[in-house]
Amino acid sequence: MRNTPESAAITWRKSTYSGGSGGDCLEVNDLHPTHIPVRDSKTPSGPRLAFRPEAWSTFVETLKQH
Repeated sequence: MRNTPESAAITWRKSTYSGGSGGDCLEVNDLHPTHIPVRDSKTPSGPRLAFRPEAWSTFVETLKQH
């Protein structure tokens, strides 16, 4: 996912596991219809990953089990 004017308008949600101290924070936008954009909150204009909804759900469920 490139940083384009369209991606700049994305509303990001910080992980609920974020401590708020500016440490390791993951931000996602789970409202996109075709993929889940993910970025590092410390580098908001840096690289982003995009997951298919099924892959993101599997990832999140796996994390909950550990």
